[in-house]
Amino acid sequence: MSDGLVIIPTYNEKENIESIIHKVFSLEKQFHVLVVDDGSPDGTASLVKALFGEYTDRLFIQERAGKLGLGTAYIHGFKWALKRDYKFIFEMDADFSHNPDDLIHLHNACSVEGADLAIGSRYITGVNVVNWPLERVLLSYCASVYVRLITRMKIQDTTAGFKCYKRLVLETIDLDKIKFMGYAFQIEMKFTSWKLGFKLVEVPIIFTDRKLGESKMSSNIIKEAFWGVIQMKWNSFFS
Repeated sequence: MSDGLVIIPTYNEKENIESIIHKVFSLEKQFHVLVVDDGSPDGTASLVKALFGEYTDRLFIQERAGKLGLGTAYIHGFKWALKRDYKFIFEMDADFSHNPDDLIHLHNACSVEGADLAIGSRYITGVNVVNWPLERVLLSYCASVYVRLITRMKIQDTTAGFKCYKRLVLETIDLDKIKFMGYAFQIEMKFTSWKLGFKLVEVPIIFTDRKLGESKMSSNIIKEAFWGVIQMKWNSFFS
């Protein structure tokens, strides 16, 4: 039994999903993988299930009826993990923008170095982003500056989606009260963990833009993050 579960949400990731699963299972440390698929019409779920025989009792899938959003996919995965004995629960994208090798560094930050939430950070040692257009880099970096100004969190990469949680963090957060879906979901989870007094640590990573498949970024996700941060901060005064 592994002590770590990697949750990978998917929607139309047939170009990447088999490779990312093989890569995670090739690492020196053993992880389990849970794919949460939102009814991908491209057959992503079928590709995952075809690997069950190769990775028996290590690879799992939860299939949902449709595209319900990144945040709800992770919440679904967190609840699935908490019904089992995992001590460390990870978030990771399917598209190799997050290097699976860094799972070990995030795990060490929590299991050895005392972090409650380890964040794979693009900005803790400069701007470590590869193959993004300049406007996307500026959007992401300025978003983190904006979030720091509003929330006062001392986190350089507030929208990061490559993370390791200690089990206690997810047991303590009321997951049913987490509201947001995209960038704002990642911010809300960090902010909630921080407000509860957990130790957040940034681990430097190099983020590489996807080579295959399509980005899920949209203007609605950006709007949710902009207004959601203000709403989240305001609500924190009363909770």
